[in-house]
Amino acid sequence: MTAVWIEVGHFAALTALVLALLQTGAGIRGGVAERPVWLRVAKQAALMVAVLLTVANLSLVISFLQHDFSVRYVAMHASLRLPVFYLATALWGGHEGSLLFWVWLLSLFSAVATWRHWTTHPRSLPWLLAILGAILVGFLLLVLFLSSPFERLFPAPADGRDLNPMLQDPGMVFHPPFLYLGYVGFSIPYAFAMAALIHGRSGAEWVLAMRRWTLFAWAMLSTGIVFGAYWAYYVLGWGGYWAWDPVENASFMPWLTATAFLHSVMVQERRGMFRTWNLFLIITTFALSLLGTFLVRSGVLSSVHAFANDPGRGVFILAFMAVVLLFSFGVLILRADLLKSDAARLDSLVCKESAFLFNNLFFVVAALTVLLGTLYPLAMETLAGAKVSVGAPYFNKVFVPIMLGMLALMGVGLVIPWRRGSGRLLLRELAPFLPPALLAPLLAWFGGVRHPYGLIGIGLVVFVFATHARDFYRGVRTRRRQEGVSLLSALGRLIARNRRRYGGVITHLGILLMVVGFIGSGLLHQERDLVLRPGDVTDIGPWRLTFETLRPVARDNWQADEAVVRAVKGEVTRVLLPQKRLYHGSPQPMAEAAIYATWREDLYVVLGDAVGEGGRAFRIYLNPLVRWIWWGAGVMALGVGVALTQGRRLPRRKEPVGEG
Repeated sequence: MTAVWIEVGHFAALTALVLALLQTGAGIRGGVAERPVWLRVAKQAALMVAVLLTVANLSLVISFLQHDFSVRYVAMHASLRLPVFYLATALWGGHEGSLLFWVWLLSLFSAVATWRHWTTHPRSLPWLLAILGAILVGFLLLVLFLSSPFERLFPAPADGRDLNPMLQDPGMVFHPPFLYLGYVGFSIPYAFAMAALIHGRSGAEWVLAMRRWTLFAWAMLSTGIVFGAYWAYYVLGWGGYWAWDPVENASFMPWLTATAFLHSVMVQERRGMFRTWNLFLIITTFALSLLGTFLVRSGVLSSVHAFANDPGRGVFILAFMAVVLLFSFGVLILRADLLKSDAARLDSLVCKESAFLFNNLFFVVAALTVLLGTLYPLAMETLAGAKVSVGAPYFNKVFVPIMLGMLALMGVGLVIPWRRGSGRLLLRELAPFLPPALLAPLLAWFGGVRHPYGLIGIGLVVFVFATHARDFYRGVRTRRRQEGVSLLSALGRLIARNRRRYGGVITHLGILLMVVGFIGSGLLHQERDLVLRPGDVTDIGPWRLTFETLRPVARDNWQADEAVVRAVKGEVTRVLLPQKRLYHGSPQPMAEAAIYATWREDLYVVLGDAVGEGGRAFRIYLNPLVRWIWWGAGVMALGVGVALTQGRRLPRRKEPVGEG
């Protein structure tokens, strides 16, 4: 009976492919002929594809839970010892299942977009469904014929190879789904953008829909990136959270371009400017999402010869990417002239529109920097056979100055006026913030910070925080005068009446907290590598650590050596238990770090291999202000949540209702 489920899922996925083709064709026919009957056909097909792919994913999950090792994918990523918690989520533990999960999310987004915009965007909806259907077809062809999770093994093995030990962690449960929600979420604004280009209209309601979908996808991708950084921090045992690894960069690039769009779309809503530029940003964001998905799951990042191991998959991926890029940018070039606005131009370089423009340039240059550093080694090894390493030194030297520029614009953009300003007005607005912004680096210098980037960053953090604090203060003061309410009531009403604006301000404050964490952990951290025997004592910063003993521990599918380390700082005493684990079915030991975290610093202890007689290698880190990064991410999430609850509809223009 167990084998029946995977066959049901396989048949459901095949049927979904047929209906996705119908969705694409009916959408195109409905858009060209403007006949509602074809639009209804495309809608029903989209809903059925979502149902069928739900069945397909459930069938694979059930196969995992039932230990059906006759399914090759289950045998490769599960075992009898694997806890149920990971069995239920091993669906996205490998390449084939991740792609099936990706295409299922895409079908759900297509169904939700169809339901949500059925009456609001009748002109855009046929093309929206056609484009989403075409993407579904592309991914389903890859899943079903080149990366199938439904392949069978005969005879079935008695046990599986088990899930990768690095993935047997709660981080695996949360990080990939949020990352994919971000990647897939950008498909909806991309489809809206292409629909607008095809029928040559860019109305206010279309912008509102695209912005809100992009904000949701951006929030999911941000959450996925932060989960990934936290996962890397406590699992990999290296004391860091971001290594500029190509896998990390693959998710960071669409985040940068999507952030640029979320800023510049405000100019389009307010002044009708940047229409073509915003479409370019959305198309680029989706293309980078596809690139990230394919790079991470094709294996090309670990070896540029991964395509050679499976030429069919490699050729298909390259062809699909080429079609998407050629179609998208080809349509943009051919149709962008229809989206030009003659009503709005930059009136001055000293205005909020210019600040948004420079902000966009910083984000795009940052994305290009990351793209170059990620793909250059792959290109060099493929074309010249030379191994080239591009690591953290390159990214830090090139990216950090760009980040500082973006940080400065975050403060300037809040105080500079719309339309037309002047240098004298700008200086007058900035004058109150310059003394604390200059004093902060001086105090940091006496506090031990010597790196120029750190000093500049501290000054900019103080500057941006001051501009945002004054913005809140002025708004609250006005509310209290007008309505005679308490301070907290005035603050609540201020945010509630303009959730999008103040949601953005809160998000900026979260970013400032994260920057403080980056500066502290990046410039002030301490590290020690040493060998200790039971009873030995060592110091790091204000902490004194004693290695007391080593003991064996075991769980369902792993066993470990666990060190007992007593850490003392003044009157504070903590016992840390770092482990060296060995999972069943894997010869590679895994380090499980022990971390004691406070608002001021993280004490981070990693147990290494045996050295000599009775000795163990240890790596000990003291990472200041790391918690501020995670707190900042939480504040960012709060700000995005506030912005997403904005219920205001943009004013209707003299366009027919529902035009995209």
